[in-house]
Amino acid sequence: MLDKKNPEDEPRQKRSFIREKVVKQPLTRRQILFRAGCVILAAAACGAAAGTMFAVVSPVAQRYLGQESTEESTAITIPRDEPESSASQESPPEVVPSKPEQTEESVVDSESFEEQVQEIIANYKYTTGDFASVYAGLRDVVAEADHGIVTVHSVKHGLDWFDNPVETSGLYAGAVIGSTPQDYLILTPDGAVENADSIKVTFADGSEVDGTIRQTDQVSGMAMVSVRAEMLNESTANSLSLIPLGNSYSVRQGDPVIAVGAPGGIVHSSAYGFISYIMKNVQVPDGMTRLLLADICGDAPTGTFLLNLNGQMIGWVTDDYERDQLTNLTTAMAISDYKTILEKLSNGIAAPYLGVRGQEVSTAMEENGMPAGVYVADCIQNGPVYNAGIQNGDVIVKIGEKNILSMKDYENQLEALHQGDTVTVTVQRKSVNEYKELEYQVNVGAR
Repeated sequence: MLDKKNPEDEPRQKRSFIREKVVKQPLTRRQILFRAGCVILAAAACGAAAGTMFAVVSPVAQRYLGQESTEESTAITIPRDEPESSASQESPPEVVPSKPEQTEESVVDSESFEEQVQEIIANYKYTTGDFASVYAGLRDVVAEADHGIVTVHSVKHGLDWFDNPVETSGLYAGAVIGSTPQDYLILTPDGAVENADSIKVTFADGSEVDGTIRQTDQVSGMAMVSVRAEMLNESTANSLSLIPLGNSYSVRQGDPVIAVGAPGGIVHSSAYGFISYIMKNVQVPDGMTRLLLADICGDAPTGTFLLNLNGQMIGWVTDDYERDQLTNLTTAMAISDYKTILEKLSNGIAAPYLGVRGQEVSTAMEENGMPAGVYVADCIQNGPVYNAGIQNGDVIVKIGEKNILSMKDYENQLEALHQGDTVTVTVQRKSVNEYKELEYQVNVGAR
């Protein structure tokens, strides 16, 4: 008899089992929407927490780590002055009311009154107090303007003869002429920033902060420096006064003027004087200007600014136009002719430059056969038009697609250009018997 095997006696590994896989039930639409909502709420909560943390930490990090704010600077706009507007700024003619019919008695009283006034003036003895009262108003203007005068330190690093590191610093006067929520704008001689490794600005109360070069203009010899508003403490900001820009077209011969900045060669010095003469239609690179001649001391390299009696800046002293016969007078560039340039410098934009000293063709010149346009009296050496091939004696008749009939047309068209642009300049050049039209491609430079 055969014995039957007991299944329990077989090795455990040889036994067969039924294996089952547990599969989850698929999510319903309601469950899916619920879970998606939870994820969205969790993400929103994390985002809000991160935003709050960034808003709290960012100002502290910028303050201590010196990070620049990503906020864009506010654009600066400087209103232009028109030469014709100077007439409207003069006092309007006084309207004299019709006089009532004078009787013999009224005539006698009028003559008696005038005699009494003349007698009082003749017998009045002026004192030092009267003299001081006359200048009290001028002192007030100087005191107010001095709060807008700063000292610009030009720091340069180098090596001495023994290769030891040395640091040199120049001191220049600057005038705070504008501000935005982010910056204060300072006009100063271009020598203050030339080859400078760093710029320091000292305000009237003695506080010193870092400055940044916005832009320079070698033609006018001036530069624009900016200072971050957040770097000034509350006391300095409250004591600071901006020097407003005036209208130099309204200046007349004999007007009193005030020099601030560094007329004595020392920052925060001042002087008084009068406008002795106004030179109009002076040829300068790419335009015409006025020069104000005053019997007042002024130091151009260090920085001297002329103010009218309202404390408005009407110009700055320059040495570029000195003349032998005017050795006793100080020459200043009139500000109204440079407001377009100052606006570009304030916004950090290089002023466009072609390098032409010229004048518009007069009626008499046209009668002699010269075409209408701007006569090129001088192509400044190594300037854009000089390098393009334009010559002295050419007549510029078109810039781009714009016809040029006057210096105003020339200046307006130049203002629309930018450094680096390539523009077609059309000229008329005199040949043996006639003028011939030529076109040149000019690369616009920077002043």
